[in-house]
Amino acid sequence: MNQRLRHCERGAAIQAEDAVAGSSSLVSPPPGILHSYRLGLQPYVPVWQAMQWSLRDRDAATPDALWRVEHLPVFTLGRNARLEHLLRPGAIPVVRVDRGGQVTFHGPGQVVLYLLLDLRRHGLGIRALVDLLQESVIETLARFGVRAQARADAPGVYVHGAKIAALGLRVCNGCCMHGLAFNVRPRLAEFTRMDACGYPGLATTSMRALGLNVDPDQVASVLEQRLADRLGCRLEPVHHLPETLVTVLAQAGASLSHRRSRSSPSRAGS
Repeated sequence: MNQRLRHCERGAAIQAEDAVAGSSSLVSPPPGILHSYRLGLQPYVPVWQAMQWSLRDRDAATPDALWRVEHLPVFTLGRNARLEHLLRPGAIPVVRVDRGGQVTFHGPGQVVLYLLLDLRRHGLGIRALVDLLQESVIETLARFGVRAQARADAPGVYVHGAKIAALGLRVCNGCCMHGLAFNVRPRLAEFTRMDACGYPGLATTSMRALGLNVDPDQVASVLEQRLADRLGCRLEPVHHLPETLVTVLAQAGASLSHRRSRSSPSRAGS
């Protein structure tokens, strides 16, 4: 593990403001372009690992990007998450990760947008980034006729007191990863298996529960555009998976094939 990665792993999101002031002699790409990747339905861990690699390897010339994805069912625990907030995970995998926040659930029907941004290009600190994400979700919901609010005591977006979108970020050397999870039509029963974001008794809702039968991709497209507008960027679709994700998935496939070959009984000739 190189020194740069070790430094990132020690950093906490609350220390991001100190990191935003850095500089580089490399030529930055135009700040007005935001690459948009559509990852489809993916398991959580490979996407997380690919984000880590992308954050580790990025420099001043790396373009900013949004990764749109839906995950297979998983509970994730933030750096300081307390296990007592995970009530009944059952057979759903549990992964401890490097973002801020407590416990959350990801699953099909939930729009997840990961932001891989150089915050220095946009003059953003961590508080301003959180505000931008929350306001983008609120504006997206307004497009569908839903009035939503943020809360000063609990990051995220709420409708009638129930949480509809959760935030979790990691910032290192002025750059961020992770992002937001927006409930369009996930199975809300899974959210009762935890104290959402570490708040016992906090209700969770979705657009479907509010009576809106909308497609997650339709909602994600509106949300991406709101984020791009607030960043002052033009969305540029990229019609292939991120290279880091391709590498991670290929390595995972090779490892699985190797394990299967070693576990298969040998066949002796007769």
